[in-house]
Parts: sequence; structure tokens; C-alpha cells
Amino acid sequence: MEFTGRLTANAIISTLKDERKVVNFTLAINDYYKPKGAAEGKQATQYIRCSYWKNTTVAQRLLKGSVVEISGRLFTTVYVSGGGEARANLNAICSTIKVHGTSNKKDGNDKPENTVVNALPKPSMNTGTTLQEEDDIPF
Repeated sequence: MEFTGRLTANAIISTLKDERKVVNFTLAINDYYKPKGAAEGKQATQYIRCSYWKNTTVAQRLLKGSVVEISGRLFTTVYVSGGGEARANLNAICSTIKVHGTSNKKDGNDKPENTVVNALPKPSMNTGTTLQEEDDIPF
């Protein structure tokens, strides 16, 4: 799946107990629609909690307000809130991240920059095989 939205906060790098590192961030996707017969339109925002496992250096480019395009696989987590209400989160494990229009204000350069980060899927633990990068040959 592919989605484009804005980051709600700067990305965070988390270190797990087994020393693996993951980049976590939340993407906000705005949708505007006008219900049939209504005079005014409505805006709805969907939040996707994202994780990226391949390379932590991308975190410095994932800044609050940046427009980001992700691709990867989605899953949901369901839980019961403290008030006893059923809730769910939409999550994505990102395989590709494209950063569109990030401004580099700390360098004094407001020129938008685009960054594309690709990740190969992790090999399955039970197959004993390793993945190699695919060729760019289209046939």
C-alpha cells in the first residue's frame, strides 16, 4: 500500500532489547468530502503509526510537518481504552519512504529536498536463505 501525508512529529529512533534499531513516526492523512445534500464539506484525518527497520539515518529527514510518501504493509492493533471503549490503531511497516519538500532550515537553506529510501524485506528466520538486491533490469 502507498500513502502520502504529513508527519505529526519528528521521527524517533528506538533501540530494542536485542540492540536492533527502528525508526518510528506517525503520518496524518487528510481527507475532504462533501456528503450528498450537505451544504458544507467535512474533513477527516486518519493517523498511521509507521515503523522503518532498514536504516536509521532517514530519521534526521523525517521532521514534523514534512510531506512523506510511504509504501509497505498495513496491520491493525485493537485494544480497550481505560474507559472500556474498543479502539484500534492503523500501523504500517514501511519498505520505502519518500520525503517530499523537507526544508533544511537549520542550514539556512529553505530549498525543498526529495529523498527516497528503499528497504529489502527481511529474510524469514526459518528458511535459512538470504536476500540479495534485485537487478534494475526490467526483463
